[in-house]
Formats: sequence, structure tokens, C-alpha cells
Amino acid sequence: MAVTFSDLHTESGLKALDELLSGKSYISGEKLTTDDIKVYAAVLENPSADLYPNASQWYETVSAKLAPSFPGKAVGVRVGGQAASAAAAPAEETKVSAADDDDDDIDLFGDETEEEKKAAEEREAAKASSGKKKESGKSSVLMDIKPWDDETDMKKLEEAVRSVEMPGLFWGASKLMPVGYGIKKLHIMLTIVDDEVSVDDLIEERLTAEPINEYVQSCDIVAFNKI
Repeated sequence: MAVTFSDLHTESGLKALDELLSGKSYISGEKLTTDDIKVYAAVLENPSADLYPNASQWYETVSAKLAPSFPGKAVGVRVGGQAASAAAAPAEETKVSAADDDDDDIDLFGDETEEEKKAAEEREAAKASSGKKKESGKSSVLMDIKPWDDETDMKKLEEAVRSVEMPGLFWGASKLMPVGYGIKKLHIMLTIVDDEVSVDDLIEERLTAEPINEYVQSCDIVAFNKI
């Protein structure tokens, strides 16, 4: 959240700055940033150490940091008008500019700090991890399972079929249906989670594979409906 200072050449503005700097070395972190330069440029002179001890200490610290970039003894120059206009553009190598300060309102944190970037990344990661996974669709399947002959034990056949367990597979109601010549087939319902169960794989790799193929000759899909 941005912080705004107004009229840093007035007592109220300097008081607000002094309160912000309580227990802090710099405006927006543990290191000198462009936020410090913006505010420093808008403060006409070192605030009174008696009235604004935090702001005064900060002003001296920033001055010391900037001094190596501007060799030569300063004699003091004051520019009339609004406080923000008192900031002359420093040498190009410092890459610091107060050109955006059109009035006494200074928007802090215009340049995102490393701490803010890290916090933003953590928030995005938290959103991604907390997002609900889209629920997979389901299907209802009606299947006919045929035995080898009329001597196949249909009770054991059904037990073998229902013994197949896998995530997303749910067996339902069943009944025996006559085929002819004394042979019956197992008419059985099942529900599957589409993303987890392939009916083709279920038939080829489970229902018609060992050991269940001892009872099951073939499987046919009678109906397949999305739920």
C-alpha cells in the first residue's frame, strides 16, 4: 500500500515523516531506495534534531550515502516555490530523478522493493495452492459380462468381477439375464470417474485378464452415459 506525504516543508509534513521513520533506518526497508531519494529531494534542509529526531538522523544518513556521488563542496542553493521543485536532478550516473514530483504529494513505494516482490510472489503461490481443483466428470456404465459356458459358477463370476477395486470405480446393482442354452450373463451397473478410470482398460487389463478370465469370456458395454 502506497504512503503519501504532503508539504514536507511544513511542520505537519515533517512530523508525519518523523513518525514513519520511528525505529527505521530508511523509508521502505533496510537499504537506501528511490523512495528515500524522492522524500530527501522534497525536504528543504535537515529537520531539527530536537523536534524531529528520526527524520534528522535519516536525513544525515541519506546525505552521507549520496555524498560520494557528488564530489565538491556544496555552498547551499535554495529554490523557491513548492518543496518538490527544490530537487535538482542529480548526476546521470546516480540514476535518480525527481521529475515526476509535480506537487507536494509524494507517492512512496512507486518502485517495488525486493521485499514487496517476494510478498507478491508468495501471495500468488498461496492463491494457486488454495484454488479448488476442478471436479472430474462421472459416467454411468451398463455392462454385460458373459461366462464361458453353462457350467460356469455365476456367483463366483460376480464375486470375481466385484473384487476389482480401483480409484474412481464403483460397482452398482446387478442381475442375471438368460442368453440361451441354459447360459446366463451378468447384467451389472458401474459408475466411474472419467479422469481416473478407462472402461476399455478395465475390461482388457482386469475383467478379461488372469485370474478373472477363468470365469469371464467377454464383456460388452450396453450403455454409457455421462452423469
